[in-house]
Amino acid sequence: MLSKENTAQDALLGKVKKHDDDTGSVEVQVIRLSHEIDRLTEHFKLFPKDYDSKRGLLQKVARRKRFLGYLQKKDRKLFDKLVQELGIRQKAL
Repeated sequence: MLSKENTAQDALLGKVKKHDDDTGSVEVQVIRLSHEIDRLTEHFKLFPKDYDSKRGLLQKVARRKRFLGYLQKKDRKLFDKLVQELGIRQKAL
């Protein structure tokens, strides 16, 4: 069963995908990483001492930050749109 978050993510993915099988573009990776970060954040509310997962969360945050930096240099309009729709607090670089 799809949750409301997954449905919203799929709607945003549909807007950003370049073709039906697109899983590797920067925009799609940012959306998927954001979803994983949100899921792990909810996980830590139940299990605050899960240190192995915290390491994975930090790796995902760092990867998303690198993707956003690349996207900001490549296409500023798409970057602004993604940051706004995902609700990511991103300071201007």
